[in-house]
Amino acid sequence: MKAKDVNGVKISVYFTFSKKDDESFLRHVANIIRLRVSSRHLFALATTGAPSPSSLTNANTLVITGSDDDDVQSAVLLASSKFLGRVVSVTNDGNLLSAAIQDIGASSYDNAALWDVLYKSVRAPLDRLVPPPGSRSITQLVEAARAKLQRVTPQEAWGILHDPTYPTPAFLVDIRSAAERTRSGGIHGSLIIERNVLEWRFDPRCETCLAIADRYDLRIIVYCEDGWASSLAAASLHEIGMWNATDIVGGFQAWKASGLPGQIKPPSTASKSATWEGLSQLSGVSS
Repeated sequence: MKAKDVNGVKISVYFTFSKKDDESFLRHVANIIRLRVSSRHLFALATTGAPSPSSLTNANTLVITGSDDDDVQSAVLLASSKFLGRVVSVTNDGNLLSAAIQDIGASSYDNAALWDVLYKSVRAPLDRLVPPPGSRSITQLVEAARAKLQRVTPQEAWGILHDPTYPTPAFLVDIRSAAERTRSGGIHGSLIIERNVLEWRFDPRCETCLAIADRYDLRIIVYCEDGWASSLAAASLHEIGMWNATDIVGGFQAWKASGLPGQIKPPSTASKSATWEGLSQLSGVSS
């Protein structure tokens, strides 16, 4: 069982297939860990797969064990929020938690959630004035996002959207809020998809995706008001596999300043989730 060292504390997450008596087996493993690991530690042990036919709860078992009661109790509090609606029963013995949880280990979420629980339970107390280790400023986040993108100028975006020989379907996407669009105007023919639903609309694996999101090579050109939020949004689309997504340098304000028309050829799709509106009427942008 491999363990990571966090602030001098060994932490580890371990999954095994269900046994005839999950809880007894995991408690036995926890006892062996406490005997053999003399240093401060916090481990999460869980069974996965179809529960044993003899299981009274018809659920899998999670055991969190550690050398420090405070670490275990912190983990208990954090874990309770990770598996909402799936916890069948809990036994808290101070330095050991045993819980029956439905379908634990059935998705990658569970493994990541347990690692997060252990890490946060043993990390050093935070100084409220010092950035936590591993955190990044918004400037660093934007720089990291833009490093993934091939950003385009408004003129380049216009060219892509109106090039009949462009090799993949291209869409201009306005992620601004309704208030921003009302105040500043927009580009007629854009898909209006506000930031809070963007990934759901363009992930082909999602039930609520747009009809046009049926392939991963779409050239999605995102714009916001000034070209900052759009970089983060486009990078997020990369995370779901839309590697051709990018954004417009300077956003809508740069589009207006460049003197480009306030209308593009609309995409060939109709959807209640993505609409193109007569935004030129709101903005006074000439077409």
